[in-house]
Order: sequence, then structure tokens, then C-alpha cells
Amino acid sequence: MDILFATTELAPFVKVGGLADVAAALPKALRALGHRVVIVIPRYAAFESSGLLFARRLSPMSFMLGERSLEATIYDGKLASQVEIVLVDIPGLYDRAGIYGDRGEDYPDNALRFAAFSRAVAELARVADEGGAPYAVIHVNDWPTALVPKFVRDLGLEKTKTMLTIHNAAHQGVFSKESLPTLGLGWDAFTTDGVEFFGKCNVLKQGILSADVITTVSPTYAREIQTDEGGHGLGGVLRERKDVLHGVLNGVDYSVWNPSIDPSLPARYDAEDASNKLRCKGALQRELGLPLEPHEPLVVSVGRLVQQKGTDLLAEVLPRFLRATTAQVAIAGDGDEKMVKLVTEAVEKSHGRAVFVRSAPEAVVHRMFAAADVVAVPSRHEPCGLVQLYAQRYGAAPVVHAVGGLKDSVVDCDSKLETGTGFTFDVASAHELLGALERAVTAVMRPEWPKLRKRIMRLDRGWDGPARRYDQLMKSLWK
Repeated sequence: MDILFATTELAPFVKVGGLADVAAALPKALRALGHRVVIVIPRYAAFESSGLLFARRLSPMSFMLGERSLEATIYDGKLASQVEIVLVDIPGLYDRAGIYGDRGEDYPDNALRFAAFSRAVAELARVADEGGAPYAVIHVNDWPTALVPKFVRDLGLEKTKTMLTIHNAAHQGVFSKESLPTLGLGWDAFTTDGVEFFGKCNVLKQGILSADVITTVSPTYAREIQTDEGGHGLGGVLRERKDVLHGVLNGVDYSVWNPSIDPSLPARYDAEDASNKLRCKGALQRELGLPLEPHEPLVVSVGRLVQQKGTDLLAEVLPRFLRATTAQVAIAGDGDEKMVKLVTEAVEKSHGRAVFVRSAPEAVVHRMFAAADVVAVPSRHEPCGLVQLYAQRYGAAPVVHAVGGLKDSVVDCDSKLETGTGFTFDVASAHELLGALERAVTAVMRPEWPKLRKRIMRLDRGWDGPARRYDQLMKSLWK
């Protein structure tokens, strides 16, 4: 099949969260199954210095967004994976810092920015259809592309089906009722077609009601978002469409996240011989200024510093955890200033046994996973999570709150460490997190630890299985 994959993030060029990693890995895995996959993404400033070669189409693409006339310049290229990529450039919309906003604030014209991109995606599909080579499926991701299914339907593209993947239902693209013209929608979209949401316009809701099939990034999260709380107000709409809602756990791109070939590491290792993890730990301790004690447990936390990720819980528990154990802690990430402050203050009181790296480069993050014995993922809710999957591949036991994809990918270890792939806790509280972390670092010091490490490193978390599930769902649209 010819698949058009619409995204607003793509690792390593433009990244806010896990969508960027998925957008880089899933199209590559689908291509390996024999599909032609074309990624379409806004032409952000980051692509200027990416080193990729793009060919500019001679004729701009003109189209209407409601009553607004727009013109997009289209660029074609290929990624190193040989997946095709198309950049959409609309003057004044994407040539700025950040993707959705800057300094923690959303851009005020996001309704226009992403509605225009969504319309451009639908127009690309229309051009392909008129040229006799229609896309079989357009795979869209999250609210910034969630208007594509409606635009495709409005254009009458019967040879093209649409799939919407919800990576995080908390982000919905909610705008005022007055934004209807900006979104390119008529009054009927508000009154009868599905965009209305408590007197406002909800772009994700429109996508849920318009797409031919809906996926999300883990089976447990597919159930959670059908509840009023987990769906963040869209639980009822998702229950209405439960027959076409599927949960597919994300995977890991082992060409990027693999300690046996990772160029970022000072020493490489694998499941059969992980002795070089000790060298990686010593090197990271020197790099980050931690005490050079490679035989002490090292706990790592990597990710956005926001309440959803449980950053406040980790900051609260840090002093007690360091008093109760001999472990060291390394935290990397950026996010809400309040959370950054909490982490900074907690680390400052650690007497040198904890360190905080704000806005850590990707290579440093890889080295942190390689050095870690334990990786903390205390998210209050987590659609899938990739950190725990990376941790397992690098031989670090994840400590997770048993929700969403964390529950689907981490099995709690038994007391003898004979079963399990990490350590879980059931309530998002500092007390529960502390207990799980203490269990984990105690396990690190036990003679059974190497067997547990080998077991979790041998797990198959690659993209082949998830890609085959997406392949099945796409083919089912044509049965």
C-alpha cells in the first residue's frame, strides 16, 4: 500500500515527546513490510541545518482553508532509512522556534498553523488521487493532524482511508467557537459534525468522529481513554467508537537504541556480556561530577519535567531515598519552571550524590541509560512511554507506576527475582514510589541481579511486531 504518514514531530530533527521517535521508526518498519510510506511534516527551521537534501517542487500548491486562500511550497526528500519525506512550507507559519510554542507557551495562531497543515495533507492526497496513484491510507497523529480525516472526507477521496493515532488524549486542540473559520470549518461542523466541545471547538474530537480507524499507543491506554477521567472529557465519544479503537504498544528502534552498537557510549555491551555497563557507569559519573563509585546503584530519570510525569513525586522522595540507600541519582530533562525548581532544590540538598542535567543532549541521555541500574518512570498517567523500553534494552530495571503502556510493558519482579521485568507500584504517591525504588536498588546488590538484567535485555521490544499490527489494521480497512 501507499501510506501517507502525517506528523508534526520527527526524531532527531524536531522533537517534543515520544511522537517524534514513533514517526521516525514506524514508517521505516512499515517500509520493511513492503509498503511505500511518505512522511509529511511542516517545514520547520530545524530542517535547514539537518543536512538532508530536498527538491523544491516547481509549482506551489494552492488551496482553500474555509474562505482563506493559502499557498504552500512543497519539498521532497529521503531520510537515511530511505523513507520518503515531504515538507510543507506555508510562509509565516512554521519558520520559528519550537513546534507548538516557545518558552512553555502555546503560539496564539496554532489553530491556523495546524489546520493549514492538515488541509495541505488532504490536498496532497487529492493531487495523488487525481494523478491516478491514490494513497490507500493516511495515518495522522494527535490533534495537530486530526482535521485531515474530515478534510479527506469533504474532498470525496473514496480511495483513501484514514487512521488516527492518539499519543496523548490530554492534548486535544481546543479553541474558541470563533475559531471555526480559522480551522476551515463551517457552522455545520459545530452543530452536527462533531467539533463542538462544551461550547468550544475540539479538533481531536473531530478526528475521532471522522477517522476510519483509531489507534492509541498501548492496550491499557485504549481502555483508560474510554473513561471520563482517562479520556479528558472525550471518554463518551471514544466509547461510541470503541469498535474501531485499538491499542498497539509502541516499539523501540534498535538501530538507534541498542547498547551493542550505540556510538554515544564509551564502551558497548549486550545481553550476553554486560560487563561494560560498569565502564559506562564510571564514565558517566566522571562526566556528570558524581562520586566515582561504579559499584553503587545508579538511578536515572529522563523525560519532560511536568506533573503528568510525576516529577514532583520524584523530587519529594529524593532526600528520603538518598538517606535510606547508598545509591546515586541522575536526572535529565526540561519542562515546567515549577518542576525544574523542585528538582533543582532537591538535588542541591543531596550532598553531591544526585545531579540534574537540564536540556541534556541526546548522546548524554544514551549514556545515562547505559550507566543506569534503575530507571524511574513515576508518571501519573502514561499512554505508552518509551523510557521504560529503552531502559530494558540497556539493562536497567524500570520502576514504573502501573498505568497505560507502563503496565503493559513492565511486569513486577517477584521476591526471588525469578520472574518480572521491572518494579511497579499501584498508586501515584511519594510513599509508593519510594518503596518501589528501595526494592529495585536492593535487587541490584543481590547475586540474582545479573540474571534479571539479562532477562530484560533479551526482551523483544522492536518495531516489527507493532508494525505488523498496524499493517493488519490498515489492510482491514479494505476488506
